[in-house]
Amino acid sequence: MQLGSTTILDTFAEAFRMRYARLIVTAADEFWLDAALREFTGYGSSVIACDAEVGVERYLATEETPDGRPGAAVLAFGFATQSLATALVTRTGQCLLPCATSAAFNGLPAAEELVPLGKGLRFFGDGFQKSKVVGERRYWRIPVMDGEFLVEEHVGVAKGVAGGNIIIMGASQAQALAAARRGVESLVNTPGVITPFPGGVVRSGSKVGSKYKALRASTNDAFCPTLRGRTATELVAGAHCAYEIVINGVDEAAVAGAMRQAMHAAAGEGVLAIGAGNYGGKLGKFHFRLHELVG
Repeated sequence: MQLGSTTILDTFAEAFRMRYARLIVTAADEFWLDAALREFTGYGSSVIACDAEVGVERYLATEETPDGRPGAAVLAFGFATQSLATALVTRTGQCLLPCATSAAFNGLPAAEELVPLGKGLRFFGDGFQKSKVVGERRYWRIPVMDGEFLVEEHVGVAKGVAGGNIIIMGASQAQALAAARRGVESLVNTPGVITPFPGGVVRSGSKVGSKYKALRASTNDAFCPTLRGRTATELVAGAHCAYEIVINGVDEAAVAGAMRQAMHAAAGEGVLAIGAGNYGGKLGKFHFRLHELVG
């Protein structure tokens, strides 16, 4: 199957179930909002070692935020509810609480499952913290040196889908990287999805397991151009570089739509083929077949 001059390989991306939370982060202006977001989403690329996979879902207009200030929706993914809850409290306490003018709110108020957020962070107020109930939602006001840090008591957790992906194979590094940027940029502000890796792009694609027993994952040697002739390759002829875009979403439809969108944006001159990473269908229950998405 072709998208212009780019071949779409007959393969599938293998994704799996994860829990996710949506946090609404606000600040006094765009500068401090971006500062808060950079801190909160840092070191959030892969749960192979990070405490959560985190990224900005979309920026919000002031009329969309709880306090009428500049804001953004952030999605955080983890394998288990408890580990995700711990990551959210830690990241909020270490990244948002110190950031000038920031506030944090629950972005999934209708979720059946709630985990503590401000409920634990309030103790930083050393007894001077105050709570306020609006509707059925409780908020905590924690005194800080520029006024108060406002944080919601709980945040919702729901079932999501993580690990959707495409692998872009280019004739050169420059062409593959330009295509990867096009793919990621096509998803900016797309509701329901994030691309959690640096700039949305992965160069260290991984496979499950390793020759070293202590490692859970290791380099996906089949897509490493320098290993041609030393290991079985999945790179198409003429490809000298590959980049992966990993997509996490709130459900299957969101991930499928984002994969489709990214493929159409990435295809073009110098992009010889677009494939996907999978583990033979043995790891994840969600299989996104590229031909079905494009067709």
